[in-house]
Amino acid sequence: MSIVNDIRTAFSRRDNALNQLLLINVLVFVAFILLRTVLFLVTKDKNAHLPILQWLAVPSVPGTLLTRPWTLLTYSFIHFDFFHILFNLLNLYWFGTLVREYLGDRRLVSLYVLGALAGAALYLLAFNLLPVFRDAPAILYGASAGVTAVILAAATLLPDYTFSIIFIGPVRIKYIAAVVVLVSVAGINGGNAGGEIAHLGGALLGFVFIKQIQAGRDLGRPVQAIGDWVGNLVSGRPNLRVTHRSGPAEAPTAKKSGPIKPEQEEIDGILDKISRSGYESLSKEEKQKLFKASQK
Repeated sequence: MSIVNDIRTAFSRRDNALNQLLLINVLVFVAFILLRTVLFLVTKDKNAHLPILQWLAVPSVPGTLLTRPWTLLTYSFIHFDFFHILFNLLNLYWFGTLVREYLGDRRLVSLYVLGALAGAALYLLAFNLLPVFRDAPAILYGASAGVTAVILAAATLLPDYTFSIIFIGPVRIKYIAAVVVLVSVAGINGGNAGGEIAHLGGALLGFVFIKQIQAGRDLGRPVQAIGDWVGNLVSGRPNLRVTHRSGPAEAPTAKKSGPIKPEQEEIDGILDKISRSGYESLSKEEKQKLFKASQK
């Protein structure tokens, strides 16, 4: 089928991380909708899918979590409500596109994964340390923590970038991020306290992630290393070992102390282009050079 071929092609590309994250969420959503329907037709029980959900969602009880550690990641790809996944994927696409343009595919995936882990961590802390939640066991699922990390990362990276919102007009994304955080804080005393707390964990991670990148430290390296190891294991590719042959001595080369910064004249040219044609007229390479220059 052409749909199957399209999906296989999307996952075979190495520069397609954003679409792959979107696809995984959609495929899991469709799988659960089909599973829930089949189980209902067979058992006549609308809640027959809950035991499976509980094996994939993060439990608030630490003892249960120890028997299901994989839930710290699997929960971030599970949705049951159409509007829940719709808003999550729209935000992931809009803000993820910005993060991917500046930081690349690998860091986008790292940010999503770390945001999900941070959201789960804050949720577990709240439900086990705060008296108001301690006697109310719950489960956590949904991509919102990872998506909120991407939103806050984009807003920290490009605070004055504007999105045009229907009925409102152009809005700087730093204000969109502020509203996202405020809504999550206000929703803690509502019916989805665990989800809102997880949003805040993801938001904090997104902010810290970019601040560390700007300071020259990449928090996503462990995630990338694990991803490389799993990829090599699945594909059967051996790890490459570097060997040195003895030979004529080579002239010593200057040691690089960090990434090469774009020349000031080139940056001035990019800024002139923005003043003439707007930020959207820049190429991906020009945007990356502008970001590197901002780290000076």
